[in-house]
Amino acid sequence: MAAGGVLGLLVGSKKVQNMAGGVVGYGGAAVLGALAHRAYQNWQEGKAASQAPMATQTDVTQAAQSLSAPGADGRPFTLGLVLTMIAAAKADGHIAPEEQASIFEKMGALTLDAESKAFIFDALARTIPLSEIVAFAKGPEQAAEIYLAARLAIDPDHPAETAYLEALAHRLTLPPDLIAHIEHQTIALPAPDTK
Repeated sequence: MAAGGVLGLLVGSKKVQNMAGGVVGYGGAAVLGALAHRAYQNWQEGKAASQAPMATQTDVTQAAQSLSAPGADGRPFTLGLVLTMIAAAKADGHIAPEEQASIFEKMGALTLDAESKAFIFDALARTIPLSEIVAFAKGPEQAAEIYLAARLAIDPDHPAETAYLEALAHRLTLPPDLIAHIEHQTIALPAPDTK
């Protein structure tokens, strides 16, 4: 639950909160799960990415029901998504002081236990290797969700951010046509507002 709330603040968009609807506690994690699942399903069905259906509120509700699934290493998968978003935010070399201050401020609004706060502070303070992020993915659908989390955390307008996403996709072994479906689903959400 705590990690889901943190994902909501990292994604930081009102549209995420609106899509989450009645699953507010899990908001960010449920929306990410719904978008990734819809992208993966559309890709499996061989649909053209540009005309594939978008995730719906029903998808979000269903995703919220499966949030307890662990990652490949047995830890909660939502922790991997939090790490992914923080690492992606650092892809251009750093998290700006105002971005970090905004994250801390939003964290103060959540009811997080000391362990969850320590996990996030530690992630903000250190370099997170791709191998650690990739290790969370159990199967291609979780890999798609990890990529989506990274993609929503940044606006890849900086060469380092673009290179980071390409490296992540390669390490997750995501085919280009699945990436196209994931990108298509991001149209449902605006870029994060971390200010």
